[in-house]
Amino acid sequence: MSIDIYAADEQADQKIDLERWIELCRAALSDEGVRGLAEVSLIFTSDATMADLNEQFMGKKGPTDVLSFPIDAEPDPTGRVPDAGGTGPGEPPTPEIPQLVGDIVICPSVAAANAVEHECSFDDEIALLIVHGVLHLRGWDHVLDEEAERMEARERELLARHYRSSAS
Repeated sequence: MSIDIYAADEQADQKIDLERWIELCRAALSDEGVRGLAEVSLIFTSDATMADLNEQFMGKKGPTDVLSFPIDAEPDPTGRVPDAGGTGPGEPPTPEIPQLVGDIVICPSVAAANAVEHECSFDDEIALLIVHGVLHLRGWDHVLDEEAERMEARERELLARHYRSSAS
């Protein structure tokens, strides 16, 4: 049983090592309690696409560095519901259905600008955004100061455990 990460690089501004970021994403998800069959999309996109997503879903103008779209699991219906996919007489058991965790969308050009501002490497910024996105998928938030402090501490912990800077 595994966590499948469907990754795509849909931009041309920055070089992206998809395999490296897939592994970081998978490790962070595992540490955050994702077990069994699970699926996550990790998309690297352009400024224009990110600006559209940011306006559509967050009501904000311009591109942002990362957006997460958790897919909340709906509870199974109780009792036998017609056409709900339950097994009936003579039906073979169905294979386990993967948990759809959600999507993480990252804008590398915004990440590159942030890396300069944060005085870190581009890879360090991308690693932080992946971990940040994973935490949002798992229900973490940073609206309140104390939430932000807990989330930042968890980001540091996950990065220390699973990320090695290419500058090291």
